[in-house]
Amino acid sequence: MKRALDVGLATVALAALSPLLALIAVALRATLGPPIFFRQVRIGWRERPFTIVKFRTMREPRAGEIWFRTNEERLTPFGRFLRTSSLDELPELWNVLRGDMSLVGPRPLLPEYLDEYTPEERRRHDVRPGITGWAAVHGRNVLPFRDRLRLDVWYVDHRSFALDLRVLARTVAQVLRRSDAVPFEDNAGLGFPLTRLASTRTPSGDGSAADRAACLDESRHAKP
Repeated sequence: MKRALDVGLATVALAALSPLLALIAVALRATLGPPIFFRQVRIGWRERPFTIVKFRTMREPRAGEIWFRTNEERLTPFGRFLRTSSLDELPELWNVLRGDMSLVGPRPLLPEYLDEYTPEERRRHDVRPGITGWAAVHGRNVLPFRDRLRLDVWYVDHRSFALDLRVLARTVAQVLRRSDAVPFEDNAGLGFPLTRLASTRTPSGDGSAADRAACLDESRHAKP
């Protein structure tokens, strides 16, 4: 039932939103140039890595800029709008169709976080990651790291068709109100384990919730 809902709603959404997706792509091409999309490896169902796809929101570093220290400067005005409106997440509908993600589930995080989880927290990977989730509608970009993981595991234990519909409805309301939407998360303040990430990640050309965790030493992202 859940997979059928994912495929059906993602297909309808991609078809209905195709003019908007095309408009965003044209605007990004004009303001940032290629590539249009930001791709990054995240951890998914059963701890299998996959490549998440979002709209790109940041320009490349200029000469003399240190990439992980200039994220806010490299975020374009249009990119800021895409982030605070959550429109940068729309390409993840393709991940849903591919089976990498679900509409509802724990937000996928960086591979580097795996060693930071407790055995209980690792259970967040017992379901497909989602574009939105139980943790996302309880604080979005302002929820501390460990609280997100706790709510992710709660979702795993209580997931149902009715709960997914509830999360989707709350997500729509949040997006329309832009509640808890910020261009960059205070990853250190939210308890993200960042110390070794900045030295192990390489420049990606973007800095979204999980990517920004590595860059900061990196997202808004997203939306985690």
